[in-house]
Amino acid sequence: MMHVQEIRLLVLTRVEIVVTADPDPTAGVLSYSRGGPTVLRILLGAQLRRLRRAKGISPEDAGHVIRASHAKISRLELGRVSFKERDVADLLTLYGVTNSADRDAMISLARQANSPGWWHKYSDLLPSWFEMYVGLEEAASVIRAYEVQFVHGLLQTPDYARAVILLANGGAPEEEIERRVALRMTRQARLRGPDAVKLWTVIDEAALRRPLGGRAVMRAQIDHLLEMADHPNITLQIVPFDRGGHAAAGGPFTILRFDERELPDVVYLEQLTSALYLEKLDEVDRYMQVMNSLCVEAHQARQTHDLLTEIRASL
Repeated sequence: MMHVQEIRLLVLTRVEIVVTADPDPTAGVLSYSRGGPTVLRILLGAQLRRLRRAKGISPEDAGHVIRASHAKISRLELGRVSFKERDVADLLTLYGVTNSADRDAMISLARQANSPGWWHKYSDLLPSWFEMYVGLEEAASVIRAYEVQFVHGLLQTPDYARAVILLANGGAPEEEIERRVALRMTRQARLRGPDAVKLWTVIDEAALRRPLGGRAVMRAQIDHLLEMADHPNITLQIVPFDRGGHAAAGGPFTILRFDERELPDVVYLEQLTSALYLEKLDEVDRYMQVMNSLCVEAHQARQTHDLLTEIRASL
């Protein structure tokens, strides 16, 4: 369990001051190691939940104190919404946190958790349910994904990404399409650098046989996969047609794991106009079992190069 003192330590160790040349005295900003505000919201929400439960206070009573419903308390504790500093202060009082240093640390964390992530400039394009995923993806240390219809977004070329985006946004202005492509390419920065995410993706062969965007685009996409599969932080497996049925009968899914010990694994299930985020241990374990089964049923990673080369030759 993370105690209030540990939250205070988290604020001190994970935050660095960045001073800009802007003459505005408030221009010095607080920035974070990977994950930014999404992770901080989840951590703060989890701590508030522990404090509430330790005092035996119901979500309804907590909601009453901040002039909100129990549903709002649930969203706050899950890190799904931003925090008002006044609400955090009122909840801390209700939960018996009276030490000024502890209160200041958690209110500071709430303030910092409300800072925008790099993806904020794309907020007009991001539905709230997917904005949450982008923040979690930014924070994750390991991403495991099963894909049925498309190549994973972190492994898409710009041309292939554009073809995917046009499927759902065919009537959008060209400028919007290009911004959506730019957003996807910016997300791929997580694959580079000293803290690069470990990506382990299993792709159904059908996604690679379908010439999305045309054969030239698909050949270039497979060339890109051949290159990316050689990176030490990327594992790529393919479920071939001859395997028949397999464990992931329910469709594509993603499992995100984090370095922070207070953050549980999260299963992400994207739907047409929304998404599900599963965090309960039994649900996550079930998806992890399916993922492990898929990795056994798929061609081993060392065979990926040969199968990709074969598919490319057929296009």
